[in-house]
Amino acid sequence: MPQYLSPGVYVEEVEAGSRPIEGVATSVAAFVGLAKSGPVNTPTLVTNWTQFTQTFGDYMEGSYLAHSVYGFFNNGGGSAYIVRVGADGDGDGGGPQQAAARAELPAGDEPSGYTVRAKELGAGGNGLRVEVQDASEGGEGGDTFKLVVKRGDQELESFDNLTTGKGRQNAVTVVNAQSQLVQLEETTARGQVARRPPSGTTMDLSGGGEVAALPARIGAEDYVGDAAQRTGFAGLEAVEEITMLSVPDLMAAYQQGLIDLEGVQAVQTAMISHCELMGDRLAILDPPPGLNAQQVKEWRVEKAGYDSKQAALYWPWVKVLDPSSGQNVFVPPSGHMAGIWSRSDATRGVHKAPANEVVRGALAIETNITRAEHDLLNPNGVNAIRAFPGRGIRVWGARTLSSDPAWRYINVRRLFNFIEESIMNGTQWVVFEPNDFDLWQRIRRTISAFLVMQWRDGALFGQTPAEAFYVKCDSETNPAEAIDAGQVTCEIGIAPVKPAEFVIFRLAQFSGGTAISE
Repeated sequence: MPQYLSPGVYVEEVEAGSRPIEGVATSVAAFVGLAKSGPVNTPTLVTNWTQFTQTFGDYMEGSYLAHSVYGFFNNGGGSAYIVRVGADGDGDGGGPQQAAARAELPAGDEPSGYTVRAKELGAGGNGLRVEVQDASEGGEGGDTFKLVVKRGDQELESFDNLTTGKGRQNAVTVVNAQSQLVQLEETTARGQVARRPPSGTTMDLSGGGEVAALPARIGAEDYVGDAAQRTGFAGLEAVEEITMLSVPDLMAAYQQGLIDLEGVQAVQTAMISHCELMGDRLAILDPPPGLNAQQVKEWRVEKAGYDSKQAALYWPWVKVLDPSSGQNVFVPPSGHMAGIWSRSDATRGVHKAPANEVVRGALAIETNITRAEHDLLNPNGVNAIRAFPGRGIRVWGARTLSSDPAWRYINVRRLFNFIEESIMNGTQWVVFEPNDFDLWQRIRRTISAFLVMQWRDGALFGQTPAEAFYVKCDSETNPAEAIDAGQVTCEIGIAPVKPAEFVIFRLAQFSGGTAISE
């Protein structure tokens, strides 16, 4: 107490019994990718599209970063940190590079697992045509076929009696060894055999051309980076407020042959590890392009096999307008999804599942799926993006990649992240306070007041606060030995709301006749 040495009236300011806890931001994204200009491996905060273009330039052929950031802001995103990779310290991307023209060989409703790429980089591969014809020899089981490479009506190369199985006539082995124009890649899941593409299939290779300012080579290590050197997304450990992580240009590198599928898996696994290490952010993953429902399920379950409550996967890719070329292009969905998460947080709260929301800016989706295909994907944690007549293109899934039912939903994981971070930041005043009954009571009041607000906002389940949460901080949680060790322990339990993922109306036919009285 202060000492009073002379008569008079004194006014004292005292601390209130509890201090309010403010909710932390939940909608700060981080994007890692390729850009025309700007600082390299330096997390840079942008709050609108204009700031991004002023710092990093606009759309760049062969890169999805600008499309993803635009989709983020267009769908309601507010703040994002940008990490530019794939350039040296002077900001030079290594000069213009060439992307190869490519095409997918379909096989009806079945995954063919073949991608055809032009060997000549750049626009020279555009216009090459690949035709599938009947083989001159039927082969056992009729699985042989002939591959013809043309330009216009002129036949340039042909490869006869190819098979999908092992052996000297394997399609990939023969074409890659003998062709001067194209190379063939089998992209089926591990343990699966590629399907024979049907005769009569004709595909034109496209997408080849100059890619501005891309690095001569980029690998998984460029995206992952090093926390000590502050490179890649590992350098984002120093930025506390980030809650979402997207690496859209991982798929750009894959499409241009700069990184293979194993490299894609390595980067995405590192993204998940980074988010689990930080504990308060989620990775939004993109699937490889050109997959159908069966293939993306196999990629998710058999090849990648991710299992984490700190990650989510969305499929398929979305079609948007590319202002740089004036054409429509398919882009990875992660940037648009991060914007939808932010929009849902702002309009409904972090406890609301970010689903049944319109994807702004999406003109179409890469694949329209059926209910049966959706039944295949949803239990495996693949969040579908679907087109509904009269209702637009909407997100139709809200699951994490966790096999634990307690952490099945994105909103539950993000709600816990929000509450944990808010309580941690709002109780820093407790450190070095006298560890006694008075402190325990003040802690209980402070946290209970914050959780009551969350319950009133609809974030917690229960008709009363007692049903929605409990806060225990007393002599039971703080025995003498813990006090001697300088510890104060508070136990908190909350009942989060979960989305009505399956809405069921039971209708029955009955014999009536009794009038309903008013």
